[in-house]
Amino acid sequence: MYDCIIVGAGPAGGTAAYHLAKQGRSVLVLEKESLPRYKPCGGGVSPAIAQWFDFDFSPAISVKANSLRFTWKLGDPVEAKIATKEPVWMVRRDIFDHFLVQQGQKQGAEVRDNTVVTGIEFQSDYWQVNTANGPVTGRYLIAADGAKGPMAKWLGFKERKRLLTGALEAEIPGIIENKPTIHFEFGLVKNGYLWNFPKADGYSIGVGTFIGRQPHDFKKILDEYAKSLNVDLKTGKQYGHPLCIWDGNQKLHTQNAVLAGEAACVVDPMTAEGIRPSIFSGLLAAASINEALSGDTNALEKYSEAINEELGAEMAWAQKLAGAFYRFSNIGYKVGVKHPSAPQIMGKIMCGELRYSDVAGRALKRLIPGFGG
Repeated sequence: MYDCIIVGAGPAGGTAAYHLAKQGRSVLVLEKESLPRYKPCGGGVSPAIAQWFDFDFSPAISVKANSLRFTWKLGDPVEAKIATKEPVWMVRRDIFDHFLVQQGQKQGAEVRDNTVVTGIEFQSDYWQVNTANGPVTGRYLIAADGAKGPMAKWLGFKERKRLLTGALEAEIPGIIENKPTIHFEFGLVKNGYLWNFPKADGYSIGVGTFIGRQPHDFKKILDEYAKSLNVDLKTGKQYGHPLCIWDGNQKLHTQNAVLAGEAACVVDPMTAEGIRPSIFSGLLAAASINEALSGDTNALEKYSEAINEELGAEMAWAQKLAGAFYRFSNIGYKVGVKHPSAPQIMGKIMCGELRYSDVAGRALKRLIPGFGG
């Protein structure tokens, strides 16, 4: 029997596996795909995650982007250099996620890929996890199987607080420019943005919406954006994927189990950043289960409290900003993005040097006259 079984080998699962194994706990990671596996994602990672680990992430970084470019309906550009200690990391998720899992393996975690979980059963004081390759047992369980995974429902989380939205992304091969630049395009899509994130061997371009539920013709919008970049979408593959946007504090623990990553609905409502909050949830999940294994009967409850306290407050500010910005994005672009300090603030938020709570009040006053008055 394992101390902990982790379902899902994404950033949350990999982080939890690393930190639990480092504490000497026996850990099994189950992943339905063959590793390394592709994951649709822009692939922007805040360098602030480095503080939570004691190894060098360089092998997993495709390129470091130190410039931002914003446009409104492909015009009215705003450009700025990111004035932070470390640029934004651009990663390929197959490489990044697998690298993180491999660090856990070096600490003693066991990983089984190509292993589909078919069901779970609680047996008095441990979990039996049934897989296509037979059952395994663990004292504790971390559900880190993403936005579409079944684990949350199986654990009894019928109605999670989340805004389920979507994105469409294309991976385009090519040679990037000398100055790796992150491009955000506002105006072509309502309640979201389009992006062009550079990688060492090409670009990840995509479109997503982060508030509201109205339908969009993502393919048509992405094609228009691609043409403006002189990119032929036929040269790359396109991937649609759901996003589990945070929509309020909630309970994330149950009997000997916790939700982490997108299964815990921790995607940022403003930027749709999911990697850093997922890693943070994996870090806290590992700490809480380690404490539970040491005899703290309230450890899992503390996990829910910590996520809601640490992430929830920031997500609430992000949600307020998203509501103000995306609903009136033409005004938001003029008084928000084009404000002289905005690009630097955005860069620092992306890099983890500023929190929404540090700047949201001022930003909302610009976006919503009379806010806070």
